[in-house]
Amino acid sequence: IHAALECGINLLDVFMPGKEVRENIAKALGSRRKDALIQGHIGSTDINQQYDISRDLPVVKRYFEDLLRIFGRIDFGMMFFIDSEDDYKGVFETGFADYVQKLKQNGDIGHIGFSSHNPQTAIRAIKTWLPEMMLFSINPAFDMLPAGEYVFDHSDKGFGADLFRGIDPKRTELYQLCEQKQIGITVMKTLGAGKLISPEHTPFAQPLTVQQCMHYALTRPAVASVMLGCKSRAEVLDAMRYLEMSDDELDYAEVLGSLRNDFRGHCVYCSHCQPCPVGIDIATVTKYLDIARLDPDHVPPSVRSHYQALSATGKDCIACGQCEVRCPFGVEIIQNMAEAERLLG
Repeated sequence: IHAALECGINLLDVFMPGKEVRENIAKALGSRRKDALIQGHIGSTDINQQYDISRDLPVVKRYFEDLLRIFGRIDFGMMFFIDSEDDYKGVFETGFADYVQKLKQNGDIGHIGFSSHNPQTAIRAIKTWLPEMMLFSINPAFDMLPAGEYVFDHSDKGFGADLFRGIDPKRTELYQLCEQKQIGITVMKTLGAGKLISPEHTPFAQPLTVQQCMHYALTRPAVASVMLGCKSRAEVLDAMRYLEMSDDELDYAEVLGSLRNDFRGHCVYCSHCQPCPVGIDIATVTKYLDIARLDPDHVPPSVRSHYQALSATGKDCIACGQCEVRCPFGVEIIQNMAEAERLLG
């Protein structure tokens, strides 16, 4: 946090519902709270210590009022996770949206926004004329998937130029609508949960750099800022090298031309699959599974130990399928839980 402030970074996203992490961020800001804009989410909860989404107003109010207690006024009040038809109805056809408007009228939030991963639903939300801004998942891999078509299906016949006729038209429509209506976009999934910068996990023939991913997102219409998950001062300073890099260093076109796979079916550890009725931390189990898959015959003992120390593991999965319904990326979670137990149990 201190490194970010020293570098002039002034926007922090606080989607995390946990009280401890919220309070730690506030403590790190200290007397410099005025130097940072806080993007806080309305409807983000962690009932029973599991990440969840709620439209139940008493619960929503309790969590958001605690966020207000910790940070004071929230600069950008984000209606949390509007992806599906049910999400849309749960926000705009209930008292949820009225509550958000009252927050702004009372001065508790400065601007009304929302978060989404679905361009079609995001367009509907914007056309209610309530949001002033949006947090949306933008990176080259997500954008290069034409509507109704998965790049992996073309692997046998090759990735010819005819496949890449531009980004998903719905995404184009969304970005242009935001530009037209002066709806600012802040970006999540900038690095695709780190997969775009990983030689092992990138869907491209070579990994992008952090700065290339930033540049891609910042060059989309209506984008005002990109979010990065930095766990150290060094990572903050590395991201800031973006400002010093040449156009050639930031150019991502050659890498995009090498697309060899897509993100459908691949976990990006977003935890939108939670809560699990038997308490499995699905993202954590999948992280350990992904490491094990790199060399199944030589799984690091530490990874196996961490997996086995979890309060619930793949063996506890009851195959209810609730997680797969919630997953924005079509991950076969039930199958993954069984594989995790086979490799790590």
